[in-house]
Amino acid sequence: MVVPVLEAAHVFCCPNRVRGAVSWSPGPGGLLAFGTSCSVVLYDPQKRVVVTNLNGHTSRVNCVQWICKQDSSPSTELVSGGSDNQVIHWEIENNQLLKAIHLQGHEGPVYVVHAVYQRTASDAALHTLIVSASSDSTVRFWSKKGSEGRDLFLASCSQDCLIRIWRLYIKSTSSEMQDDTIRLKENTFTIENEDSKVTFGVTLETVLAGHENWVNAVHWQPSFYKDGVLQQPVRLLSASMDKTMILWAPDEESGVWLEQVRVGEVGGNTLGFYDCQFNEDGSMIIAHAFHGALHLWKQSTVNPREWTPEIVISGHFDGVQDLMWDPEGEFIITVGTDQTTRLFAPWKRKDQSQVTWHEIARPQIHGYDLKCLTMINRFQFVSGADEKVLRVFSAPRSFVENFCVISGQSLSHVLCDQDSDLPEGATVPALGLSNKAVFQGGTASQPSGEQALFTSAGFQYHQVPFQPSLLTEPPTEDHLLQNTLWPEVQKLYGHGYEIFSVTCNNSKTLLASACKAAKKEHAAVILWNTTSWKQVQNLVFHSLTVTQMAFSPNDKFLLAVSRDRTWSLWKRQDIISPEFDPIFSLFAFTNKITSVHSRIIWSCDWSPDSKYFFTGSRDKKVVVWGECDPSDDSTEHSIGPCSSVLDVGGAVTAVSICRVLNPSQRYVVAVGLECGKICIYTWKKTDQVPERNDWIHCIETNQSQSHTLAIRKLSWKNCSGKAEQNGGEGAEWLHFASCGEDHTVKIYRVNRCAL
Repeated sequence: MVVPVLEAAHVFCCPNRVRGAVSWSPGPGGLLAFGTSCSVVLYDPQKRVVVTNLNGHTSRVNCVQWICKQDSSPSTELVSGGSDNQVIHWEIENNQLLKAIHLQGHEGPVYVVHAVYQRTASDAALHTLIVSASSDSTVRFWSKKGSEGRDLFLASCSQDCLIRIWRLYIKSTSSEMQDDTIRLKENTFTIENEDSKVTFGVTLETVLAGHENWVNAVHWQPSFYKDGVLQQPVRLLSASMDKTMILWAPDEESGVWLEQVRVGEVGGNTLGFYDCQFNEDGSMIIAHAFHGALHLWKQSTVNPREWTPEIVISGHFDGVQDLMWDPEGEFIITVGTDQTTRLFAPWKRKDQSQVTWHEIARPQIHGYDLKCLTMINRFQFVSGADEKVLRVFSAPRSFVENFCVISGQSLSHVLCDQDSDLPEGATVPALGLSNKAVFQGGTASQPSGEQALFTSAGFQYHQVPFQPSLLTEPPTEDHLLQNTLWPEVQKLYGHGYEIFSVTCNNSKTLLASACKAAKKEHAAVILWNTTSWKQVQNLVFHSLTVTQMAFSPNDKFLLAVSRDRTWSLWKRQDIISPEFDPIFSLFAFTNKITSVHSRIIWSCDWSPDSKYFFTGSRDKKVVVWGECDPSDDSTEHSIGPCSSVLDVGGAVTAVSICRVLNPSQRYVVAVGLECGKICIYTWKKTDQVPERNDWIHCIETNQSQSHTLAIRKLSWKNCSGKAEQNGGEGAEWLHFASCGEDHTVKIYRVNRCAL
């Protein structure tokens, strides 16, 4: 077997927040298809992995529908509609894309699609009939010939909290009743062809009342084969904004439709369900919640009336702005404009060799869009949002214990350098934005005198309680919302506008932060001491927003790049005594004349030896600068480009350099583009004047591996100077993570030997 050079190992995402964005394929081992941003994701709920991404839409995917085969075998075709006014018909073979047909004609976003196989009287072959509805006030029918070869029930739901089931049947002219018997009101309509005329009758079969809010979706259980016999159970699933999903079925004796099972979510500030689906045999049901989360329940084999929550994919429901590996490379933390901070880690089971990654904590659920974060140590991070304050969070004991169980680590080893007085967890007070610590045997910190006065006066708001529990598997959405917050330990005030970027040095003693700015005084970089959390220094140079900062691996330099198209390099001065904070002075910089870049510089990173730094810009260029000599004490320095200018063919939004060199001792550089593509290059200084042939293009992501919108951050896993060995495949794997505006976080692995 050929070992791939680059592959997407793990993907984290969730469905778009629209009705109809989820569809579960009928047939054994059916895949779950859902729209994430501009992609259609195929997810295997049994193996708990993303199988592939179908990229073709240029705007949000609003609706997805598998086409059910008449013999109940697994579907191989699906249809999707999007805000790009397109309907796309996808053909799948061996879980990979075989062919995509773009159906264009709508003049507005497509919000509903459905498709069936239809056999005409004159033709024995099956036709694929697709119907789509759009905000351009049209319903369009599309027909495609395929090679495949009684009464109907129709269910409707509404914002009146009711579900109606209608019976549709063909009326025979001979059965006209002339007597005065009382019967249900019947509506009729006639369809005429050239040589025939068929009359249909529609009657209201039943009205189902059980939901207390809008009913957003209903779904019939598909037919399936059991022991070679085709089964067609009459069961209906409904999803509502009242946070519940109900399974309905007619009573065997009376035929009256009754509620069989009710499942849902409890707690959290959520707003109910958009959609619902059965799996192929009705033993699993899934709901799509208002904030994008999926909720999966499985029927107990012992007690059919008992349904238990199952583990399912999760992720951000809006653009992901920043990510970072923990110092040990064991998990990643991400922040996004969905106002959440999420932590993803591997789930290592003793009885299985396959490791799957899952969201195991949601440390911060905020009221502002989150923009950036950095790790201070393994269990402490700082995040910045669309507010003037930086917030510092520390992991509670409940997270550390659950992380060790899920990822198969020793608790005593992980906690060896931690204090014994760790809080149990955290909770958010009513009308508050700060996560308050909860200690063992108690509640959050005691209220102040003024708060106590309000409480005693009857103004008490009930906060969401924290309930500690030891997990043996990744948590469900309900648990993530309530019981995985991290307590906030510090707020850092000093910036005048919304925080935009933050970073920490490698010895974890200094924090650097910057905010949005249109003037020089606001564009200053602030340095903070991570022990006392006091301001150390203001570094004033840039005239517009500092977009990214990076400390050199040896902590001698701090690099900042800006919207003003320049960079500044600050050198750490030797300190007289350890009790004094380090001072940085301007070492080198570019201006409008010396800057190679002609557009905003989005990203920067250092080579692992601290000799060179790399910058990436919207002008499609990546440039290497250096060498940087910390022993040089002269006052004026001119650091210029030491590479040829690399034109990557698209606006560069992220650059990251691997801490491990390739076998030829060349630097490995990952470049993320605004179009969502990731390119891997290697670079080595050739000492030619001018530099030529110093860049080598190794590989880039293909269409299904790429993001569909701009990449916001790339980060290589810290592998302590060596790559991960995999003897079975004869490969040496390097890992890096990416996040983007398409709501998706991905972990890729790269074969170092093939670079």
